[in-house]
Amino acid sequence: MKVNVEIECIPEEARRAMGLPDLTPIHDRYTQLMLETMESGIKPEMMESMMRNWAPMGEAGVTFWRRLFETAQR
Repeated sequence: MKVNVEIECIPEEARRAMGLPDLTPIHDRYTQLMLETMESGIKPEMMESMMRNWAPMGEAGVTFWRRLFETAQR
């Protein structure tokens, strides 16, 4: 026997149904801090250090982010 159940809902509804916490205020604050940092004149070295911590693929991830930002600066 095979049973398929399809549930149509928005991500917010799915989060609530599964009992996950609402991280919207944290995300909004983080985004605000990132924008303030970028507007105040962030240095490329700072970005590289930050991306190195975030890079899911180690050095390959850092290389990707470095190229992305170098291209955006041109």
